[in-house]
Amino acid sequence: MDFNDTPEEAEFRAEARSFLDKHLKLKDANSPRRPSGEDFLKRAKDWQKTKAEGGFAQITWPKEWGGRGGTAMQQVVWNQEESRFEAPTGPFAIGLGMCVPTVIAFGSDEHKKRYVKPALMGEEIWCQLFSEPAAGSDVAGVKTRAIKDGDEWVINGQKVWTTGAHFSDYGIVLTRTDPKAPKHKGLTMFIVDMNQKGVEAKPIHQASGGREFNEVYFTDVRIPDSDRLGDVGEGWKVAIVTLMNERLAVGGSPGPDWKEIMDYARDTGSLSDQAFREKLADWYVAAQGYSLTKFRTQTALSRGETPGPENSIGKIITANQLQDICNSAIEMQDHYGIMNDADTMPANALFQQSFMWAPGLRIAGGTDEILKNIIAERVLGLPQDVRVDKKVPFEELKQG
Repeated sequence: MDFNDTPEEAEFRAEARSFLDKHLKLKDANSPRRPSGEDFLKRAKDWQKTKAEGGFAQITWPKEWGGRGGTAMQQVVWNQEESRFEAPTGPFAIGLGMCVPTVIAFGSDEHKKRYVKPALMGEEIWCQLFSEPAAGSDVAGVKTRAIKDGDEWVINGQKVWTTGAHFSDYGIVLTRTDPKAPKHKGLTMFIVDMNQKGVEAKPIHQASGGREFNEVYFTDVRIPDSDRLGDVGEGWKVAIVTLMNERLAVGGSPGPDWKEIMDYARDTGSLSDQAFREKLADWYVAAQGYSLTKFRTQTALSRGETPGPENSIGKIITANQLQDICNSAIEMQDHYGIMNDADTMPANALFQQSFMWAPGLRIAGGTDEILKNIIAERVLGLPQDVRVDKKVPFEELKQG
């Protein structure tokens, strides 16, 4: 593994830092971790436009789409540097990281001309409509139906846990078009206008207090066949492209990490607790292991290679560690740990708020169990789970 920037990468890093220093503020202990609201959405759109005009938005995309035509390693360097600043990137992570790349891979030339640059410039936001109440992590188990009617498709059904649906302009939606086919064969993907008649997004009030997830209902929503992505019945192939991008997009965590709980423990005298020090050592080792795994990915990218399925390791480590760290910090606060008041609690109640948010991170982008299966099968080469539903028509599968 190569831990150092090449001269070209070092030059690009310096350029990126100069641009970021000019436009943003460095993060500090008081920086918001998961901001939201209308003001934040406006700032996110403004920052996305600024990045695009500066040539730092989606660096690997071709210049004709508004990108830089750069390397994957340059994108990694930019992500590293941008993460040090108060950059309002959240609303665009799913669209630019998952949805629009799917449009680029499977859409027509008209789709690319219409959708790519507006998304890149921060003018339009996208969401991903996969999960359903009865399907869970089984993406191929969707029931939302799309029925052909002339040159249009009529969609009815429900999606859930859709991040950002309430402020998105467009989405990609996975539907079932042939219930007589096995569940992986009867799927089709479409582009959907989130503001059209029949689409209703209802934010879910989460335990953490946030409302970024949504239930989305489709009632007789009509989509032209021209807005289909991929062939009819081949939606699973399209979804796989989106899901692989999703694994990369949610592979990290905004913290708090081992450094922050160590600082808190030092301030409260808890470092004298041997049991806590043993936990701290475990968190440190896991974090270092994840850092080395990321170096493998970065080395592959710098050589022009495609990173492998080991990227699934990242989210398992960071999501579980986040939950464990926050739980330990709350326990250290004894009965005061139940208080979630940013004005009175240590670290602005960061540990409490992150503890309530962490379980969602363990679900987003694939549950722990799904990712462990990927690692077992594709990294370790273990045999696949026995699946008795592979060749059974979807309509004959037992439901409930």
